[in-house]
Amino acid sequence: MQTLPEIQSELNALRARVAADQQALLADWGSLAAGHAQDAANLAAYIAFRRQDLSGLQERLSELGLSSLGRCEGHVVATLDAVALALDALAGVCPADAVLPRAGRGNRQGDKRLKQNTQQLLGREPKKRRARIMVTLPTAAAGEARFVRDLVERGMDIARINCAHDDPATWQAMIDNIRAAAAATKRTCLIHMDLAGPKLRTGEMAATPGRLRLKPKRDERGDTRAPAYFLLDASGEPGGPGLRGATGLAGYPRLSVARDWLDRLHPGDLIEATDTRGKKRIFNVLERMGETHLLACTADSVWLEPGCALKHLSAEGKQRITRLGELEASSEVLLVHIGDRILLSRDAAPGEVGTEEGYAGRIPCAQPEVLDSLRVGERVFIDDGQIGAEVESMDAGGAWLRITRARPEGDKIRPGKGLNFPDSDLLLPALSDKDLLDLDFVAREADIVGYSFVQTAADMDRLADELEARGAGNKGRIAKIETRRAVTNLPDIIIHGASRAPFGLMIARGDLAVEIGWSRLAEIQEEMLWLAEAAHVPVVWATQVFEQLIKVNLPSRAEMTDAAMSERAECVMLNKGPFVLDAIAMLDDIARRMRSHQHKKSARLRALHW
Repeated sequence: MQTLPEIQSELNALRARVAADQQALLADWGSLAAGHAQDAANLAAYIAFRRQDLSGLQERLSELGLSSLGRCEGHVVATLDAVALALDALAGVCPADAVLPRAGRGNRQGDKRLKQNTQQLLGREPKKRRARIMVTLPTAAAGEARFVRDLVERGMDIARINCAHDDPATWQAMIDNIRAAAAATKRTCLIHMDLAGPKLRTGEMAATPGRLRLKPKRDERGDTRAPAYFLLDASGEPGGPGLRGATGLAGYPRLSVARDWLDRLHPGDLIEATDTRGKKRIFNVLERMGETHLLACTADSVWLEPGCALKHLSAEGKQRITRLGELEASSEVLLVHIGDRILLSRDAAPGEVGTEEGYAGRIPCAQPEVLDSLRVGERVFIDDGQIGAEVESMDAGGAWLRITRARPEGDKIRPGKGLNFPDSDLLLPALSDKDLLDLDFVAREADIVGYSFVQTAADMDRLADELEARGAGNKGRIAKIETRRAVTNLPDIIIHGASRAPFGLMIARGDLAVEIGWSRLAEIQEEMLWLAEAAHVPVVWATQVFEQLIKVNLPSRAEMTDAAMSERAECVMLNKGPFVLDAIAMLDDIARRMRSHQHKKSARLRALHW
């Protein structure tokens, strides 16, 4: 067991190493650190502090009843000084009460800097909770002012608009509704617009004739728990599935029918449909939803295609028949099993299903230039990591992949699914041509710019230059950390990002889990929280928070724990979905409760209530 002088010597040696390495890092960063000197100095000290294994020293300090250094992220030097002075007091070198107030001021100053930086980027702290709530808006928010107001009233502090979807006219309608809702409720709601970034997705597949399935919800015994709801649509538009996550009419599947036939229908009427299998199914007409739409439902599973017969069984006994109109075309899919080969092609022509044994087919890469960065043996993940593959060979046509992960029954590769290349050094600009066009609108209308696919400090400098060129140099920005390379470069990304404007990080846990591996996600997200706190930079905790609750109105137990953990971040992001209002209310409640239990890594010992 070490003596007190030996522990003092070990701690003082650590302080000296931290001071030397801190100065070296600050010298490397140069003028970039000048605009946020206190934040940069503490980040440099924390990086230096975490370059060695301190677990043994922690145990020895804890045995003496002193700080184990485990919660010093926001105030590294002040904590080391406080512990050193406490050791001196134990050794009888100086009185403890002469020095402890100085350490306390250092600790409070770190917390104050984080609070100031957070307020500059994310707005004022909400009442009774620390974490802000950010919500991704669906397309329907452009036309549903009441829904947007409900979001704000429930507790949405920041509205997120994803520029990968919709267009400037739709975005403007969303923004108008957000601002009107904030004014009506007397609440602040900032506007965060995410630039799409490079489109690392699968391209289009060959089209197939439109088909639509109406599927009721059933319990484990197969009994119908809820019917399938849909719209009979006489607007002249093709029928098709509802928009995922949309509210109102846009969320329902649509069947295109003749206007004169629809006009004769009334709530309570029955319709007999003959589906693609020749099976007779009954539809119930529920209510009129406008001049050209009727809401209906069925308790049966139904497959439909253009030309299927719909027979109106009217109360007066007349049976009027119409034929189902056009349906939106669907796309072919590649069904893959472990061991299959596919071609991820440079050619943008629609992909095709393979006809040879072991060859599943070809699908284009929407960003074909990334294929130049791939090497044989590197991993490729498709559809949020659900499908795994390895680069087997390269040729002029693209990358030949061998499937290494799929379910026993196979998995389907569809158009527009995400691609991840965790082993590849992708030489792609973080700002695409589309991003630069969108940035004209975003720089003018958004409060915060979301920056996708950030990988290096140079990426942050590029965005800063583009915003300054548009007269928005002081606009807040949030870097989405979603790749292995971004994690490696995180300190430099923070220093460059925070040097010119209010800055924050988003932990994009979906892509990040695929990039770094599921087993490392928990570890890496913790380290990112620690680094951000050391730099006094706010963090957005994102991806799949309350995903099940938002989709089906019933949270999983793991989601409840995840939501409670998210309160350590300065903002929590919820995705769109039919039950997002319920998710906001529950997250608000959890954040209020956890505020009195936890602050960052520190437990708050309030009285227990059972």
